[in-house]
Amino acid sequence: MKPIWIVDDDESIRWVLEKALARENLPTRSFSNARDAMEALQTATPQVLVSDIRMPGESGLALLQAAKARHPGLPVIIMTAFSDLDSAVAAFQGGAFEYLAKPFDLDKAVELIRRALEESLREANEEQTISETPEILGQAPAMQDVFRAIGRLSQSNVTVLITGESGSGKELVARALHKHSPRASQPFIALNTAAIPKDLLESELFGHERGAFTGAQATRRGRFEQAEGGTLFLDEIGDMPFDLQTRLLRVLSDGHFYRVGGHQPLKANVRVIAATHQNLETRVREGLFREDLYHRLNVIRLRLPSLRERREDIPILTRHFLSQSAKQLGVEAKRMSEHVMQFLSHLELPGNVRQLENLCNWITVMAPGQTVEVKDLPPELLEGQQNLAAAGTLPAMAPVPQFIAPAPAAVGAHHPATPALASTMPAAYADMAPPERPNWIALLESEAAQMLAAGRPEVMDALGRQFESALIKTALRHTHGRKNDAAVRLGIGRNTITRKIHELGIDGAKDE
Repeated sequence: MKPIWIVDDDESIRWVLEKALARENLPTRSFSNARDAMEALQTATPQVLVSDIRMPGESGLALLQAAKARHPGLPVIIMTAFSDLDSAVAAFQGGAFEYLAKPFDLDKAVELIRRALEESLREANEEQTISETPEILGQAPAMQDVFRAIGRLSQSNVTVLITGESGSGKELVARALHKHSPRASQPFIALNTAAIPKDLLESELFGHERGAFTGAQATRRGRFEQAEGGTLFLDEIGDMPFDLQTRLLRVLSDGHFYRVGGHQPLKANVRVIAATHQNLETRVREGLFREDLYHRLNVIRLRLPSLRERREDIPILTRHFLSQSAKQLGVEAKRMSEHVMQFLSHLELPGNVRQLENLCNWITVMAPGQTVEVKDLPPELLEGQQNLAAAGTLPAMAPVPQFIAPAPAAVGAHHPATPALASTMPAAYADMAPPERPNWIALLESEAAQMLAAGRPEVMDALGRQFESALIKTALRHTHGRKNDAAVRLGIGRNTITRKIHELGIDGAKDE
């Protein structure tokens, strides 16, 4: 970890903070003036910068400006006397993380520095993840078209809309667009708008001021501020609540936004890349997505092909994921037999590249030998192919092996050929459900598996909101928008449906 820099012309302040941070096992580096700290910034970077605002020579505000110009994501804490509140306001406008009023409580000062340290380390981890992300793999003509588009956009700051099925790799394309753009040295910040509850999404995007709402004990920078100078990737933009679409439109229109509870406009120098698996034109026609925002986002559209459209890439992707998984576990990479590779190349894999990656992770852990045969694949995968073969829809090049046993007659029963193995299957393969389940349940399981595998937060809340929204919208269409009638049909109260319509941002409802 890099040291915490303390800049103050008062030696006693520097000494007190050094000793307090040393007790927390936090390294420090001290400067008696801003000029020395500015010179040090040419060759070194602090984890957190703590600076007095009034010093002989250059001020703390000048140091703040220099630090932010060189390291936009660096948390800077400005120390100021009570009489310097105007300067404190100027510090926030300059991007300060927080200000510390003198004289200060030492424990509170250390706590504040720790909060700034946590944010700094989190952003550093995100940047490391970006640098470790491999280039997109693919030799299929459809992927070559994507590569050519990324190349043409390499020197552009234009807004891009990426469309494609879930799991097809839209975030990888967004990272590639950032990596090959003039903003490559600045932050890449990703936010899945469907995975965050509506009440928190506004704060996540735009940040909030201290005291803006219950629990807002400190000012917090939103994703737009974190991405300053770089790229903000908004995944699943089609699920963004309608009222937040208006705020996003303003940022894209004039480049300004307000923190939640704030009154000072902030300037955003951010390139926005959005992605969705939904048909935004349909969402616009249904009144669920703003048409003006759609046109703002749809400047350049990149369509990412599904894995079904690039089956020739399955072998190279499989080898890559097996190697990657083996490296993570510190084991030798598994090898696929020719028959297995042929078998995989003709699977439907509705979860696309993400499902193939999950499959390779399962094989690395569960397959018994170094060379993987068809019989070593997950039982659910083989059962799914057997069912396709029975229906006469299995591709000719992927014959179903004779060893596949019929599905058990009772739920929970195990066939002798696969004793108890199904119970060890990870959740990521819930999408390969037996056909006797209703299709919508299989789709729900598939979506949940993909969200869990991607590590998305609040899965239950996100899917629950989508489920409730779908039910209410269907009932409203059935009753021609009459919400009281829809409530009766759904078996819920009038107050409940009114509250749900408001919470979910559903339009088109009317009183009787």
